[in-house]
Amino acid sequence: MSRRRRLALSPRLRALAHSEAAPGVLLMAVTLVALGLANSALAHDYHALFHDPLAIVPIARLNTVHALINDGLMAVFFFVVGLEIKREIVTGALADAAARRLPVVAAAAGMAVPAAVYLLITRAHPELHRGWAIPAATDIAFAMGVLALLGKRIPPSIRLFLLTVAIVDDLGAVLIIALAYTARIDGTWLIASLVILVAMIGLARMRVERALPYVILATLLWYAVLNSGVHATIAGVAAALTIPVRVGRKSGDSLLLRMEHALVPWNGFLIVPLFALANAGVSLAGTGVGAFADPLPLAIALGLVVGKQAGIFGTLIVAERLGESGKLAGASWQQLWGMALLCGIGFTMSLFIGALAFPSHPQLVEEAKLGVLAGSLLSALAGFAVLRSARPVTTAAAS
Repeated sequence: MSRRRRLALSPRLRALAHSEAAPGVLLMAVTLVALGLANSALAHDYHALFHDPLAIVPIARLNTVHALINDGLMAVFFFVVGLEIKREIVTGALADAAARRLPVVAAAAGMAVPAAVYLLITRAHPELHRGWAIPAATDIAFAMGVLALLGKRIPPSIRLFLLTVAIVDDLGAVLIIALAYTARIDGTWLIASLVILVAMIGLARMRVERALPYVILATLLWYAVLNSGVHATIAGVAAALTIPVRVGRKSGDSLLLRMEHALVPWNGFLIVPLFALANAGVSLAGTGVGAFADPLPLAIALGLVVGKQAGIFGTLIVAERLGESGKLAGASWQQLWGMALLCGIGFTMSLFIGALAFPSHPQLVEEAKLGVLAGSLLSALAGFAVLRSARPVTTAAAS
């Protein structure tokens, strides 16, 4: 490649790095790397890197790189999710009751219908029922990345609606993890967690605007929750909900926005890709088409591809029939269908819940990965194709 050609490409790469598509594109690339490593001569070294015991273990529960990522770094991911949820509830798309009604109902249906599809397919396999929540949540980075690749042909109302649905999905997934995938509870550590959480609420009530006291207490909260039996990532969301969103008298902006802006790049370009690298690698050796017809991967894939679009798009149709506007401003029904398909990209949350659902059955976790990857890929391709072929809505048609 000539020097002139390299220079011509660099502005495009810089533009991609600063676009909202970048985290999604990076996530796709890292997923392919994980799949490649898991199916290469380096497969043993790849699995050993993440699952072999560490030589130095400061925290007993985090004795592998995989545990450090899933129970440690992912707490930061959930902290950012919590910040986004609080911001949207207080000042964003979820602040207005009338505006949030439709996306909240659509998100709820988009979680319930995939779970119903999953349970229907696995009805004869009670050992698989714990995985009912795997196809429940939408991956924001992937879905928004696909939308960003489509550029200006997608109306802003589609982006806002998908983002709102995905945020409500995340909140639902957090509640599911806390309620359905919690092991035995250690009362002492749970009380300690509550005391620390109350202290963080106290900081907010005292209008403390510095980040450091919250960071220290959030770290202590994570450690207490880690030992309580509740999944440690729940500490991230709980801590985030205590961060003040009001504008500070000295700073001129809110601590929540400063934290969110500081952490979002780390989340999108480091933490989530590391999670994908550690969790998306599944061996495809000897895996034929028949493997995807096994109850677990089939239930997850159909839950994502069929259940998600049926729940969300069906809600929009029912809302329109009931006289509630189910058609978003500037969007056609084909674009709404494409958006509903993109909501079937589960990936990060689905992989995370899959590992929680079958902690003592590695083979089932691997099968769950197959279903998540297949369902997410089909949803992404189908959603992209539908949206790419949709004609932009003219002003006359929109009115």
